[in-house]
Amino acid sequence: MNNKKQLGQGMTEYIIITALIAVAAIAAYSYFGQTLQQQVAGMASEMSGNSAKDHIKDAQTAAASAATNADKKTNLGNYDSSGNSAVK
Repeated sequence: MNNKKQLGQGMTEYIIITALIAVAAIAAYSYFGQTLQQQVAGMASEMSGNSAKDHIKDAQTAAASAATNADKKTNLGNYDSSGNSAVK
């Protein structure tokens, strides 16, 4: 009986750790999403034999925009108004 409780506790700990990793991944993607998307698109273009100049330029623009937004002071009251909304 005790062994089953310990197995359940271990499983619960793994679920909590997995949830924390997922939340961290979502947060990282929300900060770097556009840049990552453009870089992946550029790699896909290059691997298919096409030029990725436009994707590289778009990734640089997205990175500059992210850096500008990172310098702004935000809180829950003004988060969307500072350019941090997910949908633009």
